[in-house]
Amino acid sequence: MERETRVGALAWLRNGISGAIDAQRGALLPWGPVCLGIGIASYFALLDEPSVAVWALLICVAVVLCSVVLSAGVMRWPLVVGLLLVVSGFLLAGARTHLVADPVLGFRYYGPVEGRIIALDRSVGDRVRLTLDHVVMQDMRPHRVPERVRVSLQPDQPGALPVPGKTVAMTVHLSPPSGPVEPGGFDFQRMAWFDGLGAVGYTKAPLVTLAPAPAGFSVARWRNAISREVQARLPGEVGAFAAAVTTGDRAGMAQGSLTALRQSNLAHLLAISGLHMGLLTAFVFGALRLALVTVPAISLGWPVKKIAAVGALLAGAVYLALSGGNVATQRAYAMVAVMLIAVLLDRRAVTLRSVAVAAMIVLVLQPESLSEPGFQMSFSATIALVAAFRVARDLPGEWVPGWARPALATIFSSAVAGAATAPVAAAHFNMIAHYGLFANLASVPLMGLVVMPGAVLAACLAPFGMHGIGLAVMAPGIEWILAVADWTARQDGAVGHVVSPGPWVLPLFALGMLWLILWRGRARWAGLAPALLAFGLWALAERPALLVSPGGGLIGLMTEQGRALSKARGDGFAAQSWLENDGDIPDQGRAAARWPQDKAEAGIRTFTVGTMRVVHLSGRGASMRVAEGCAKASLVILAADARGIAPAGCKLWDRRALEAAGGFALYDNINGTRTVTARAAAGRRPWNAAQ
Repeated sequence: MERETRVGALAWLRNGISGAIDAQRGALLPWGPVCLGIGIASYFALLDEPSVAVWALLICVAVVLCSVVLSAGVMRWPLVVGLLLVVSGFLLAGARTHLVADPVLGFRYYGPVEGRIIALDRSVGDRVRLTLDHVVMQDMRPHRVPERVRVSLQPDQPGALPVPGKTVAMTVHLSPPSGPVEPGGFDFQRMAWFDGLGAVGYTKAPLVTLAPAPAGFSVARWRNAISREVQARLPGEVGAFAAAVTTGDRAGMAQGSLTALRQSNLAHLLAISGLHMGLLTAFVFGALRLALVTVPAISLGWPVKKIAAVGALLAGAVYLALSGGNVATQRAYAMVAVMLIAVLLDRRAVTLRSVAVAAMIVLVLQPESLSEPGFQMSFSATIALVAAFRVARDLPGEWVPGWARPALATIFSSAVAGAATAPVAAAHFNMIAHYGLFANLASVPLMGLVVMPGAVLAACLAPFGMHGIGLAVMAPGIEWILAVADWTARQDGAVGHVVSPGPWVLPLFALGMLWLILWRGRARWAGLAPALLAFGLWALAERPALLVSPGGGLIGLMTEQGRALSKARGDGFAAQSWLENDGDIPDQGRAAARWPQDKAEAGIRTFTVGTMRVVHLSGRGASMRVAEGCAKASLVILAADARGIAPAGCKLWDRRALEAAGGFALYDNINGTRTVTARAAAGRRPWNAAQ
């Protein structure tokens, strides 16, 4: 009897699952990139690299699953296909990680460096940066030299003019890419690994040209020449903006303009991504189609729509090359290409299926992009827009006058895209632009109706030397966008700051919203549960009571007024990151003023975290005061190398230990105090193994 009950229950469960899957027939393709992404995310969430035995086992599992799918058919076993995609995502991420492996500098280097300039950009500190390849470093064997290094120049630095393709030499300070400045923080090491950067640094010496850029055509020099010509025709921030949206060169943009664009939620207008690629290809598609339709012989005998799609596809490819082909632009082109190919195949262009195919292409080629804010924001906005307009299409539209529909569509799309990307942007950048919807409504239409058409016109007239006409068309629209950004950013309360969420918040929110959009039937509303749970976890996010930087030069103690920093200058990146992750204003000087200064105790700070007494020693002679510090507290943080052994019962973190640990965080809650180092939280992976 018991056995029959068990068999009946299993049959009921099997039939229920089969019935649920059958109800989703025709809507399963969009789940493909979701399954692939789960596998990719699982790989990057590991603390240790899988062993050879694990990789071999996963490959065998993938082969077995693939054989089952091929023998039974894709549609017969969708759960097996989903599991195969999860395993494939894990394998793809691992393969990509090891395929891009290049030497990483394992120590600090000061000396001469030679290399070829392959890219120019601008740092957060508003300094021009050079990316070099074919690198030569003094007294280093070729197999240990990084494939690429990035060097920041001093403002108004004399020497050779940086031009892509030119081989230069300079004396530089280089160091390995740094890891997170707090446990679970932004991992620059991983980003640098996939960007091929093996070292970063700066130089105060002038550049010396060793070899000019080679003759002949080069995309990099073409981009540079166009950027310089645009900025010469349109001086100031207008020209810098025009150069950024046409060639991807942001080096001319002032930091103030970039900040205003970010605080008004208009920074996406500067980055060549889905919006720009969509506007460009849509304008080319519409213009070509209109031009061909006006010729009766062509409109009656030729597939005008498909010809226009091919022209738009080629225009997008040129724009991809001109912009430098960064990850965001490649992702945008993949999305547009899928939609235009759908037009060529007489399929609907804007569907969740086309978005899913584009996402699959991007994830297969660059699995690491899954964790990037650009990927998450692009696809969250696109999926939300497709889903929202699918619902709006079924609503009765008689109550909306025809003349009002374009304006209403603009407002609706901006609101939907803003709502979809707001949680992702807040999680990554700890900032909410409260007036972002207004700024986008006032700016995006001009971007589509004036700026991008002007750019296309300039490109078409450039062979005749009349590109100034197109640039003149762009200028008023850009001036308006910059004015809107500046005005919006100056309003009181324009920017809100939020605390960084825990590691499960975004995955839970994404899976919940994807379930809500992709699943058919009433069960879709179950997706609200994980989404609401994600916001609940975000609201309960715990921040460390104490943060210590690598080297111990900066500490941050959480107080009732916010985090108090031990100094107003120095370790600026760590200070800004800590404050942003706290949901605080990233002003190091203001945060340092929260800490009461005692002149009689210069170089030694004593405070309490929970029940633990802590001493921070810094400045000259700090290492000579270890015994004094241990007499006052059980935990001593020393911003110098220890010269002796700490007294019994005193735990000492000196500079060497802190650099090896990458700094640490001290948490205090009802379970007591616990210490988590940044390196332990990051694990031991290929991108940080050199350290």
